[in-house]
This record gives sequence, C-alpha cells and structure tokens, in this order.
Amino acid sequence: MRRTLIAGNWKMNGDLVTNLALLQAVRAGAQAHSAELVVCVPAPYLAQTQAALEGSSVAWGAQDMSAHEAGAYTGEVAGRMLKDFACRYVILGHSERRSMHGESSADVAKKTKQALAHGLTPIVCVGETLAEREAGSTAHIVQEQLQPVLSEVHDQLKQIVIAYEPVWAIGTGKTATPEMAQEVHALIRQQLAAADSAAANVVRILYGGSMKPDNAVDLLAMPDIDGGLIGGAALKAADFLAIAQASQPE
Repeated sequence: MRRTLIAGNWKMNGDLVTNLALLQAVRAGAQAHSAELVVCVPAPYLAQTQAALEGSSVAWGAQDMSAHEAGAYTGEVAGRMLKDFACRYVILGHSERRSMHGESSADVAKKTKQALAHGLTPIVCVGETLAEREAGSTAHIVQEQLQPVLSEVHDQLKQIVIAYEPVWAIGTGKTATPEMAQEVHALIRQQLAAADSAAANVVRILYGGSMKPDNAVDLLAMPDIDGGLIGGAALKAADFLAIAQASQPE
C-alpha cells in the first residue's frame, strides 16, 4: 500500500523568524499523523530547516536543483549540495520553472537523473494550462511532459514521485473536482504501467492544484491520488497538518 505523502512547497516565501515558528509547529504536530510529511523550502533556509527538523518524522527538501554535477553554473545548486543539508526530496519541473525559466521536459529528465544519482527523491511535476485543458489536450500534454523522465530513468522509476499540478488551478482559487483529478492521475499510472508495471503500483502520484483542508478529504479519497503537493496552505501549520489529518481513515 502506498503511504500518503503531503509535501509542502513554500515557493519564494519565508524569513528566519516566521520559518522557525512554522517548522516548530509542523514538527510538534507531525506525530499525530500517519502520512509522510515533507517541507520543500528556499535554498537559503535549508540549514535552518535541517536544524529545526533533524530527529523528527518530518523530511525536508529543495524546490529545484541543477542538472549538472558541478562547474561554472552561477546561481545553480547541485544535488551533492542538497545532500550536505540532509535533503531527501527535491521538486523538479514545477510549472513556474517551466513557464518562467524556460525549462523543457528534457531538462527536467536530466535533473531527475541527477537527483537520483545523489540519493534524492525527485517530485516530478506535470500539468496543463487552462487553454490546453479547454482544447482537450490534457492527456497529451501530461504524457508528453512525463515521457522524457520515464525514458531517462527507466530502471529507477520506483524511486520517483510524480505531482499532477493543473496550472489553471494553482493560486487561482480554482480546483479540479476529485473526479477530474482522479482521471488524470489514472492516466499517469497507466503511462507508468506501460513503462514498468511494478513501478506503477508503488510510485506515489500527488495532486498539486490548490489542495486545502476543505477539499483534501475528497481528493485524497480517490484511488490514484496518493497525497498532495501543497502551496499556500503549507505556509500555515494548522492548514498543512489539517491536510495530513484528512488523509487518515476515520
């Protein structure tokens, strides 16, 4: 059985004072939940996060990393650097990286391979825009974004996490219905099965389209939704922990 994963993406938010309060609250509340919790923080706060969470049940990770091992790549962060801070996870291919920084699916695949080489678990993001959904292209777009990753790390598919993030539902207040989200998650699992049937049964697929405490129960009840990639709600400990609570059977 796939263990529920609730991953917080702080994006470009935080400061030393508010971070500490948030991390301490998440750490204190994590023991009451059976879901696996992880916070992915801005790179400058990895040391603080490690210090605050070390020895707890909460994992931590980064929001991006370089496709390169080392070298003249000013501003980039290497996988080995993330491991220096005991990161377990790294978000790759987030829609904001794809749209604002021009990352291609081939770039994401290279980063995924580099993450796995350093013992990091990549959370690979895929998802369509509103225009693509309205054009009926959701399945094509999602499969096209994911395929380079499946091809690049075929022998390590069991070690990745996938996050479906409908771009039109991020920060807009719109949310896919549980049935809409499940349909795409099922498509992703079918694509995984075509690449590696064993991996399809163990890879966790997260929903990343504005999951909140008031919709988490219904979304997490879907058979192929194994957790959430949480944005705004991850910045409030009570909301983040309430989503974790929503994953637990009554």
